[in-house]
Amino acid sequence: MQHDTIQNDAVDDPVSAVFNLYDPPLWLVTACHRERRGGLIATFAVRASIVPALPRMAIGLAKQHHTWGLIEDSGRFALHLLPEDGLDVVWRFGLQSGHDTDKFLGLADRRTPDGNPLYPQALSWLDCRVEDRLDIGDRSVYVAEVSGGKVLAPGAVLGVAALFAGAPPERRAELDRLYAADQSVDAAAILAWRQARLGG
Repeated sequence: MQHDTIQNDAVDDPVSAVFNLYDPPLWLVTACHRERRGGLIATFAVRASIVPALPRMAIGLAKQHHTWGLIEDSGRFALHLLPEDGLDVVWRFGLQSGHDTDKFLGLADRRTPDGNPLYPQALSWLDCRVEDRLDIGDRSVYVAEVSGGKVLAPGAVLGVAALFAGAPPERRAELDRLYAADQSVDAAAILAWRQARLGG
């Protein structure tokens, strides 16, 4: 799971306290390249333009994820907002690796107009085409043109707080384990990136 919101840090950590003041939505990011397809759950996705005729999104994806490679190869992806009770989507796309399994197995093969995998039980989707990317060590930040989108159903959006409130203990433990593993990989990548920028 691509998880960027701090949930379990000590209450005396002032930076974590700031991050915990808001509840980011969870986004299902899907992508494909040739016969490969994948998706992950992310919180690092934000609107990046206030111009209605020129909509854009910015997202950040860690490089170790299968979906990151699909976006690198295809230059496009789709974003989906999920219903508040859509925890099963998180278990499907957030608790297993696309390197090892096809997360869409058993689902109808539906596509957006740009050809990205479509999750039909989402509240909405956006087609995005990468315009630029920034390497920040642990992940790539993509700025993407939004080429289309649709609201599929009304309803409250699934956020991080609802996820953790609704996760059964065994699912919560798995989320925490994967988050800790990602933190370790990300920390090493960030430190190496900083060291390289300082010239070794």
